Amino acid sequence: MKPNIGITDNNRESVAAILNTLLADEYLLYTQTRKYHWNVTGPHFNDLHKFFQSQYEELNDIVDDVAERARSLGEVSDGTMTEFLKKTRLSEQPGKVPDANGMLQNLLKQHESIIKSSRTDIETCDKKYGDAGTTDFLTQVMEKHEKMAWMLRAAVQE
Repeated sequence: MKPNIGITDNNRESVAAILNTLLADEYLLYTQTRKYHWNVTGPHFNDLHKFFQSQYEELNDIVDDVAERARSLGEVSDGTMTEFLKKTRLSEQPGKVPDANGMLQNLLKQHESIIKSSRTDIETCDKKYGDAGTTDFLTQVMEKHEKMAWMLRAAVQE
């Protein structure tokens, strides 16, 4: 049964497409953060190992929330690596394991990319598709990334 929530079918589908792109970004960032959690070395190993874990746990919650938001609009959420890799706006570095500072800088860059994309997505969902719920949801997700980026920025060694 289609939702009857005051948003046209075309607008709901368009918003879900935005959400599935964000879902791909979130899942890629989650995976990258786990990789760094597993592979960090150096004098700050213990602190960074725990720090990366706290970040991937937060990202895991975000992944679930984004997928459920698309479902709440009556649309399907992507869930395969093939789908995620086709839609993500982020980049990977397969086969590379940077030093601890490089890991922090890479994750910071990814979070900042999601923050910038979110600003555009928020505007689109609000102005073009009239979806106040998703606009609010995306704002909350963006704020979580802003906080995670702040923590990464504070940890980066200059």
